[in-house]
Amino acid sequence: MAASKSKRRSRKRRKPEAAPRAVQSQRREAAAERRIVAERQQQRADSRLGKYGDPPPSAFGGVPVSEIAIFVGLIGTAVGALTASPVALAVSVVVLTLGVLEVTAREHFSGYRSHATLLAAIPSIAIGIAIVAIIGDGSIRRGLSGPNRAVLIVIVPVFALLFWLLGKRFRTARQARVVRPPS
Repeated sequence: MAASKSKRRSRKRRKPEAAPRAVQSQRREAAAERRIVAERQQQRADSRLGKYGDPPPSAFGGVPVSEIAIFVGLIGTAVGALTASPVALAVSVVVLTLGVLEVTAREHFSGYRSHATLLAAIPSIAIGIAIVAIIGDGSIRRGLSGPNRAVLIVIVPVFALLFWLLGKRFRTARQARVVRPPS
């Protein structure tokens, strides 16, 4: 029986100063692709809408007043909804809104994170509630006719104007934060 001999192929040795082959290897292509993906992710992370630096300090020092107000407001909302108590529900929603408003305004106006949509929506909704309260409660059941159009005609421009102004203010605060990072 004849034994099969394996033939070894000799490899050419490249000179260290020689340029790489004209055809790229899959490994180099994958490394280049990973580098491009990493750069894109870094650019997204550094965008103007993301967080930058440490969160701004609370106006109440080390006491988490806003967080406690949010927690109490959530509990009160659940209790008010389960017991069908409109007073408890209204008070808890106001407490919850004030807690959220403090946190979002602090982060927005310091340039930490943009909350322009939420900050523009809160006064717009309050104006809408006031208009509906003045017009009367029967107008909501009729759909988008008559008085409800008036509500939208007032709310949408107010929201758009506030959103634009708050976005402009955030960009100014973010630029100041990037140029002079908080210590």
